[in-house]
Amino acid sequence: MNRTIRHAGVVTLLLVFALLVRITWVETTDGKALADDSRNRRNAIEQYAQPFGNIIVAGKPVTGSERTHGGNDLAYRRTYAQGPLYAPVTGHASQTHGWSQLEGIYQDVLTGSDDRLRSPLDLLEGSRAEPGNVLTTIRPGVQKAAYDALGGKKGAAVAIDPANGDILGLVSTPSYDPSAVAGSSRADDEEWRKLSASEQQPLLNRALRQPVPPGSTFKLVVAAAALESGLYSSVDERTDSPDPYTLKGTRTVLGNENPAAPCENASLRTALRYSCNNVFAKLATDLGKDKVRAQAEKFGFNDAKNDVPVRAAESVYPKRMDEAQTGLSGIGQYDVTATPLQLAMVTQAIAHGGELTGPHMVAQVQNASGDTLRDYSHPSARRVMSEDTAAQLRSAMRTVVDEGTGTNARIGGMAVGGKTGTAQHGVDNSGTPYAWFTSYAENADGKQVAVAVLVEDSDAARAEISGNGLAAPIAKRMMEAALR
Repeated sequence: MNRTIRHAGVVTLLLVFALLVRITWVETTDGKALADDSRNRRNAIEQYAQPFGNIIVAGKPVTGSERTHGGNDLAYRRTYAQGPLYAPVTGHASQTHGWSQLEGIYQDVLTGSDDRLRSPLDLLEGSRAEPGNVLTTIRPGVQKAAYDALGGKKGAAVAIDPANGDILGLVSTPSYDPSAVAGSSRADDEEWRKLSASEQQPLLNRALRQPVPPGSTFKLVVAAAALESGLYSSVDERTDSPDPYTLKGTRTVLGNENPAAPCENASLRTALRYSCNNVFAKLATDLGKDKVRAQAEKFGFNDAKNDVPVRAAESVYPKRMDEAQTGLSGIGQYDVTATPLQLAMVTQAIAHGGELTGPHMVAQVQNASGDTLRDYSHPSARRVMSEDTAAQLRSAMRTVVDEGTGTNARIGGMAVGGKTGTAQHGVDNSGTPYAWFTSYAENADGKQVAVAVLVEDSDAARAEISGNGLAAPIAKRMMEAALR
C-alpha cells in the first residue's frame, strides 16, 4: 500500500513539475506571441478603450472618435469628416477589418501604445499614454479640386510641391466612406462586403496602388534619356526618325495619331508637341533598353519600396525585351506600367531643375502635447538629370500646352508645361483607353506644383477619350488650387 501511494505521489509531483515547466515556457517564450495574436480579444478591447489620436489636414482633424452603443465591448469607434474625400490618405480603422493607409502605419501613435508617447511611470505600470496625432502635407483646396473634377469617373490624381516633395493632393475615385465600415455591426459588415465585391473597386487606392500603361507620358523619360546620354544635344535638334517607323526586326509599322503631324525627323520639341510615336519608338531602340531603363530607374521605376509613407505599387520598366518591344516601350506600351504618383515624380524632377525630392504626405508625428516625435520636413533628394536637360524639357513641355496636344491645361498668368497620354488597355486595345496628363505650373512668385492625372474609365465616347480632353482639365483645376 505504501509503495502504491509512493508511486502515485511521484507521478503527481512529475505532473505538477511538467505543468510548471509548461506555464513557464508559455510565459517566457510564447507569451508575447499570444498577447500579440490578432485573435486575442483583449488586444482589441484595450485598443478601442479610449478615443484615438487624429490625422490632421491643414490644422484640422479629418478623423474623430465616438462611443459605441448596444453592449459592444469595444468602447470607441473611428469617425471620419468628409470620409470619401480623404479616404485615399487616411485609409480606414475598422473594428472588424483592420487598419490601412496612414491609420495602419501610425496605429501605435494614434492608439497611444507607441513607447515614445509614454512617460517613465507609464512604462513602469505598463499603461497606455494619451494618443498622438499625424500631421499631413495635404492641402484641402487641392484635394477637393481633384475630387470634384474627377467626379464620377474612375481615376486618380496626385499633386506634389517639387521643392520639398510635399504631396498636396492625393485622390482616388470612386471612393468610399471609412466611417461606414469602422464598427462591427451587421450594417458595417454588409457595407464592407458590398465595397469588396464592387467592380468599381472603391477600396483600391488608384493613386498609389494601380500601375497601368503610361502611354505617351512616358515619352518624357525617353526624351530625358536621349539628352542625358548625348544622343541628341538639344530638344530643337532634328532626329533621325522615319515616318511611319517599322519596329526593328518586324514588319509592324508604327504610325501616329495625327497623320498630318510633322513627325518625320522631328525634333524632340516637335515630337512632344504632336506626340510623335515614330520618334520615340526609334529613340528607345537607338538608345537600347538598358539606357532607357537606367533613366527610368532614376525617376523611381522598378523601386519596390517607394514609401510616402504608404507603400506605392512598383512602377515597371521591363528588363527583358527585344528591339521591337523596346521600341514599344518608348511610347509607354508593351509591359511598361506607372502609377499616378510615379508620373508626378517624373514631372516633379523636371520642374525642380533635375532634382527629385522624396515625395511624402506626412509632415510631422506629434504627441498629445504637440511635441514632435518625428519630422519629415527634410526628405532626401537625388539628382536624376542635369539642370540643362530639365530646363530643355520644361521648355518643350510648355510648347505642348501652348501650341500642342495639352492646350486644355493653360492657365492665365502662369507658366504651364505638360504631356498628354492615351494608353491602350485590354487585349488588342479592346478596353477603354487610359487618359493621362502630367504637368507642372509655376506662378509669378516662382512657386511650382507638379501633377499627374489618370482617368481610367469615363462615360465619354471612345473617340473622345484623350489626355487633353479628359485629364488636362482636372490637372488645371488642381494647379490653380495649389498656386492661386
